[in-house]
Amino acid sequence: MRKKKTKLSILITALVCLVVIVALIITDLLVSVATSERLQSNIEEKAIAISRTVAKAQWVIDGLENEEEEWRVQTYTTEIQSATDVLFIVVMDMEGIRKSHPNPEEIGKRFVGGDEVAALEGREHVSISTGTLGESLRAFTPIFNDHGEQLGAVAVGISLQEVNDVLADNHTSILKGSVIGIIVGIIGALIVASYIKRALLGLEPFEIAKILEERSAMLQSAREAIIAVDSKGTITLVNKSALNLFEKAGMSGDPIGKKVTEFMPTSRLEWVLKTRQPEFDEEQQMNGMTILVNRVPIIVNDEVVGAISTFRDLTEIKQQAKQLTGVKLYVEALRAQSHEFMNKLHVILGMVKTESYDELNDYIHQIVNHRSTELNHVIKRIKDSVLAGFILGKLSYAREKHITLDVQTKSVIPKASSEQMVHELITILGNLIDNALEAVIKAKEKTVLVQLEYSNERLHIRVQDTGPGIPDGEQGNIFKKGYSTKGENRGYGLYLVKQSVEKLGGAMEYESRATGMTFYVDIPYKTRRDKR
Repeated sequence: MRKKKTKLSILITALVCLVVIVALIITDLLVSVATSERLQSNIEEKAIAISRTVAKAQWVIDGLENEEEEWRVQTYTTEIQSATDVLFIVVMDMEGIRKSHPNPEEIGKRFVGGDEVAALEGREHVSISTGTLGESLRAFTPIFNDHGEQLGAVAVGISLQEVNDVLADNHTSILKGSVIGIIVGIIGALIVASYIKRALLGLEPFEIAKILEERSAMLQSAREAIIAVDSKGTITLVNKSALNLFEKAGMSGDPIGKKVTEFMPTSRLEWVLKTRQPEFDEEQQMNGMTILVNRVPIIVNDEVVGAISTFRDLTEIKQQAKQLTGVKLYVEALRAQSHEFMNKLHVILGMVKTESYDELNDYIHQIVNHRSTELNHVIKRIKDSVLAGFILGKLSYAREKHITLDVQTKSVIPKASSEQMVHELITILGNLIDNALEAVIKAKEKTVLVQLEYSNERLHIRVQDTGPGIPDGEQGNIFKKGYSTKGENRGYGLYLVKQSVEKLGGAMEYESRATGMTFYVDIPYKTRRDKR
């Protein structure tokens, strides 16, 4: 099942909410830690200041030195505790026995907490501990008399509940701010998402991505060469067919990002940008190659945002018009047969006029026997009438050119399962035989051998000539479109052969020698009875 795509508005809203929440959580943590540290530091300073004050008080010193003055310690610490709003002020002697306490019943008992030891040893310090009044921050200061003798220590305790209360207030404020921030973020996200969607013509990002992929696939698969430019004449798009044509025309390098006037000076795309006028079926020279071009401006909201040009090799169009349909092959075969027949009729007419009846009789018997043998062999061995007629036409054409065309069938060739297969087969045989006939025209021995064999639902073809072959350095180019050693506007035969062989799912090999060229073709060949 295909996963449902999330809408842009939901994504933006969720992202904004997530960012706000994360930011507020981090802020809360930072503020809480900073506030806690600051409050604790202030409390420590307050507790130490009070404990030092109490430790220096003469009433406290006198009360520890003289038992009769002990009551002054409780009175004094109670007044200081009330004035400073601390949890407790406890004065203890060197044994840790309390001399003052907020609860008078605790006076005379030992100090609780265990953190008073350092103070009784003469060291001032701060700690957090739990006593009879609960958990508190405690500041301890040793008490000395005028002679430097330690008499005890004073402990000032401040409740940590104050810190917790301040932090709770901060959390509440941050929570309120978070709620307001999330609400504002959602509203802002919806506004931004709505604006973006209008700018994207109501399409979601995944819809745009899908359209872009489809358009890109369409452009790249098009046989027409396509090149597009922006409003400044900079090339923004080139498909594979265009790159192939550029390579064929000797124009190297990546054209994307270049000015079209620099890379393709004759494109006239800048003229289309200025005039807004399209041009159709115009011939254009591109680095010596003639192409057929269409140019169209791209207009959005009455503004020219670019232009696009489609073009094809004009030579290829002309050649394909003749060769891809196979009509040229049929016409040539019929013309050869007609020409041969007319020549023989002229010979017969001449013999009739000269009343050379004996020679005429021999001549007609020779023609009939030859044609009968040729016809019988081809028709009996090749069951497809179209293919058989085609072969006979090639035999007539070869005789006209005084070339020996030897067609051998090692087995009966049954009818093909479809007309399309016959068409592809005629394209293969026609171009291979034509190339072989052309190759031997100037050779001393003018012989072309064609062998056909059908076995195991495959057709094996061999075409061999006695021509000069292909030079070693050129053999890798013979199947390239437009490549030829016979002049301009040639070089499509073997390219078409290769295309047809690949279309039928077959394979092709060749051998080139100084005494000739041999092509081997092996293709799947379904017959009429194979057809389900």
